[in-house]
Amino acid sequence: MEYRVLGNTGIEVGEIGMGCEGMTEENCGMAGKFFDLAEEAGINYFDLYSPNPDLHQAIGKALQGRRDKFVIQGHLYSAWLDGEYKRTRDLEETKTAFENQMQNLAVDYLDIGMIHYCDALSDWQTILDNGILDYAKALKAEGRIKHIGLSSHNPQVAQAAVETGDIEVLMFSINPCYDLLPADEDVEQFWNLENYQKHNTNMDPERQALYETCQSRGVGITVMKAFGGGDLLDAELSPAGAALTVNQCISYCLTRPAVATVLAGAHTVEQLEACIAYEDATEEEKDYAEAFANFPKISWEGHCMYCSHCGPCVVHIDIANVTKFLNLALAQKELPETVREHYAVLDHHASECIRCGVCETRCPFGVGIRKNMDKATAIFGY
Repeated sequence: MEYRVLGNTGIEVGEIGMGCEGMTEENCGMAGKFFDLAEEAGINYFDLYSPNPDLHQAIGKALQGRRDKFVIQGHLYSAWLDGEYKRTRDLEETKTAFENQMQNLAVDYLDIGMIHYCDALSDWQTILDNGILDYAKALKAEGRIKHIGLSSHNPQVAQAAVETGDIEVLMFSINPCYDLLPADEDVEQFWNLENYQKHNTNMDPERQALYETCQSRGVGITVMKAFGGGDLLDAELSPAGAALTVNQCISYCLTRPAVATVLAGAHTVEQLEACIAYEDATEEEKDYAEAFANFPKISWEGHCMYCSHCGPCVVHIDIANVTKFLNLALAQKELPETVREHYAVLDHHASECIRCGVCETRCPFGVGIRKNMDKATAIFGY
């Protein structure tokens, strides 16, 4: 398992993590099986959005004797009332749900306390105004959560939250189809195929800006919906009009700025094993560039995907990383110190480009690489 640092938290997490969707199956009997497989494979991060007390107890049992081997991304403001899940903004309901969660998990703290499911700017304002964020801060001050997170599908909401400086981890929906769509407060629009007929060319700029803001601010991203609920793996269901593989979907997510781990929403041991197999996949099996370039319904023309098909550069410039740092710099009003320093330690820089254009003949997406090298030279000074 390859590990990455989760933003500025300092926590090292496996690049493959676990969602909790499938753990409720077999009367929550799948939880133990998933955690046994996770420990064996080196998975150390999991999301727990569900407030189901039976699931919490099953996970608590699975964690006995190995709590220190797992990073828990638990959720605040997700409650179990009258035998059903409820997203709540009521502080008393939230406090009760949190105490029940801790008791059923039999743990003293959560590594990440996620403010659960905020997709509307008005809801984010409620979180700021009604003591909801303050409660998360209080739990952090007490050591009952170590870091504050937010889960969202809306880049406008996520951007506003990240810019407060209080959100340390962002759980966000990322895949090559969702990344095309503009912000919307209705998550159901992800599954509306008509939207992909209207907005079918290149990444939505607000989404790209969000990823780059997270990178520059040290906010770690944990990915949900990497497979679009499985739709991207099926040619008939995929908005792109073609199927991708598990490896291609994971690779796409892991090459986005700030992403630390992809949460596999597996429903069976076999599905989780297929995600874990990414760690042993060849570069050819992970490569998504050709598949993206040949999507029948989606075009990424002119957009750098950081796929590195442009290389090798004849003067050894790491074109993908130079372009990534360029985009990070362009997303900010001022050149962030961290971006400047990361660019500085590259072995070769944009100013060394001899403008031969060989890289552009290799790019599957027709990116104007020489122009990007000119921009990077102007911004970084060399």
